[in-house]
Amino acid sequence: MTSAAEQRALAEGRAAESGHPATVVSGARRAMPPAPSVWPGAPTPLGARFRVGPDGVAGTNFALWAAGAEGVRLCLFDERGRETQVPLTELTHEIWHGFVPGVMPGQRYGYRVDGRWDPWTGARWNPAKLLLDPYARAVDGEFGLPPEVYGHVRDWPEQHVADTVRDDRDSAPYVPKGVVVDDDDDWEDDRRPKTPWADSVIYELHVRGFTKLHPGIPEDLRGTYAGLAHPAAIEHLVQLGVTAVELLPVHQFAHEDHLLRRGLRNYWGYNSIGYFAPHAAYAASGTTGGQVGEFKRMVRALHAAGIEVILDVVYNHTAEAGELGPTLSLKGIDNRGYYRLQNDARRYADYTGCGNTLHVVQPQVLRLITDSLRYWVTEMGVDGFRFDLAAALARSMHDVDMLSPFLAVIAQDPVLRRVKLIAEPWDIGSGGYQVGAFPPLWTEWNDRYRDAVRDFWRRALPDVREMGYRLSGSSDLYAWGGRRPYASVNFVTAHDGFTLRDLVTYGTKHNEANGENNRDGTNDNRSWNCGVEGESDDERVRALRRRQLRNLLTTLLLSTGVPMLVAGDELGRTQRGNNNAYCQDNEIGWLDWSLLDDPAWRPLFDLTSRLIALRHRHPVLRRRAFFSGRAHSADGLRDLAWFTSRGAEMTEGDWYAPAATLGMYLSGRDIPGRDERGAPILDDSFLAVLHAGDRPVRFVLPGPPWAERYEVVVDTSREDQAGAPGTVHPAGTQITVPGRAVLLLRVG
Repeated sequence: MTSAAEQRALAEGRAAESGHPATVVSGARRAMPPAPSVWPGAPTPLGARFRVGPDGVAGTNFALWAAGAEGVRLCLFDERGRETQVPLTELTHEIWHGFVPGVMPGQRYGYRVDGRWDPWTGARWNPAKLLLDPYARAVDGEFGLPPEVYGHVRDWPEQHVADTVRDDRDSAPYVPKGVVVDDDDDWEDDRRPKTPWADSVIYELHVRGFTKLHPGIPEDLRGTYAGLAHPAAIEHLVQLGVTAVELLPVHQFAHEDHLLRRGLRNYWGYNSIGYFAPHAAYAASGTTGGQVGEFKRMVRALHAAGIEVILDVVYNHTAEAGELGPTLSLKGIDNRGYYRLQNDARRYADYTGCGNTLHVVQPQVLRLITDSLRYWVTEMGVDGFRFDLAAALARSMHDVDMLSPFLAVIAQDPVLRRVKLIAEPWDIGSGGYQVGAFPPLWTEWNDRYRDAVRDFWRRALPDVREMGYRLSGSSDLYAWGGRRPYASVNFVTAHDGFTLRDLVTYGTKHNEANGENNRDGTNDNRSWNCGVEGESDDERVRALRRRQLRNLLTTLLLSTGVPMLVAGDELGRTQRGNNNAYCQDNEIGWLDWSLLDDPAWRPLFDLTSRLIALRHRHPVLRRRAFFSGRAHSADGLRDLAWFTSRGAEMTEGDWYAPAATLGMYLSGRDIPGRDERGAPILDDSFLAVLHAGDRPVRFVLPGPPWAERYEVVVDTSREDQAGAPGTVHPAGTQITVPGRAVLLLRVG
């Protein structure tokens, strides 16, 4: 038998002759116990499903789609890691399947798939690599990335051809295994909140980061699904008043090689490898199936508190990266079937910036995604999804297509069309920016809202036209095809970028802790540090920053559309200027709960919860239809009107002129639609005055027919809002609006 060095030399010689390196690096295989019997089983459902088979014999049916494979071996692992291989010989409609008697829940397993090694045509089968079942319901173990888990020789001296050199070393000792799970939960005792879109307030959070430092959660539950289900965690959400949590990725994910080499980890989780499995590291109940039940109990606890669960899902790419990435699952099952490849089939089409893109036009890929989505709704109880880089999913062969198979399937699916669907409406490919283009049923992250609000409060808008559209529901983007104002998910911050506090504390990013020489993360932060970079001991600077936070939060929660908060922004959380904390699984990325007891920051939480409560009480702040701007009654009042500081309605010229002050009148008597009993919806009317100038401004309160008097409800110039309500001004009065402040006045 030739040595590895001799095999390399032989392959190098062949490469010189053919121009195509094809080295095989061999590795020792462990002895395998004898294989159990396998019955034909069924090709559906895909994955490993425990059931009672013929003659009442309990076992597990295994089914794997692998169209181009020449053979599939099921690999079963005992507690000591010993492997038993079971050939699956039944092949139905490109699905390899078999029923194995006696395989019970808790059994760990994977697959080895035989086929050609021909990277030049996109064929990357390598039976030396143990592969995770794409339909695995639970995953045991963690992905490290030693050389053995790569289908090619990762450290081949000539990296430009390394992906063509096959590595025959066994990867089984180094990769996690799927776990057979018994799914017998019927959810009969669960009551979904089913909050209407217009009434929703979304709270984006990280399961681990939200709970890791919470003093009210037992230490052994911190950082876990059980921690988020704990009454102490739910109490905060209820007090705040949010209606839904949007969880950063909880699908099983892997850490990238470049992070592991720097001693870091993928914290956010946008590197999925198991679309059916709750990420095992977030489980307090073990990784051999207990994570499934723990996740379900978390969902039930949140539902019982009236809070929906939305998952941030990453179906646009996987953790297998490009041609130089590891072979963990799909790449070794059927690389050409699962991924978009370039004309040079060695290379991957990359619309995501992560090395690969799933080929959603392919029926089996579309089935994988929709099966996963339905599973999380019907068997795990979730209420909706936010799709990362959704434009990549909407591409047909190349271009983004709003009639694409993915969007068409979602629109007609009886389960998925009824849940909340949120698009991140862009990817990094040509034509990938699609804000406002997704069809009805979909809502979208509205980054134009984010940019306009940031620019207004840092005095960077040339005029107020953009701000007017964003405050009133972005009709310029969404008033088509039956879409409604709640198609716009309004946000000022998200997980990606500065926290709200950092937005008013840093002028530039400070990502040194990421180990990339501060090159990562956007440079377009649209932030203003209030004159001092970083934290300051100057109380005037600190007070101004807190006021800016109140302005930003108040603007968000008074705007028409669906507001989204980021966990910790209501507490003044900081990431120390890091605007790309994707690899900061530490105090930078975790919530600092001590801020809730800090006298300087507690008022921010109180204001946020008060604004959310105000929004819930007043339908005029959460309209289900766009404003018309027209008079609906004889007195000439319109449902929406805009005023200058002179108390006069804005003219076309006013919209094009530089301005720091904007008055927005919302009529509560002209709300379209009727309540559940068919009665007209009536509400108070409000005047919101937003003033971004640093000096006070005189503002004339509009007189009749708009109002007889105005009562101050919110004044963001005040640290404590307790004394603000109740101050009444007659209509026509010239009031002083403090510098950099929002006044909300109830019309009387």
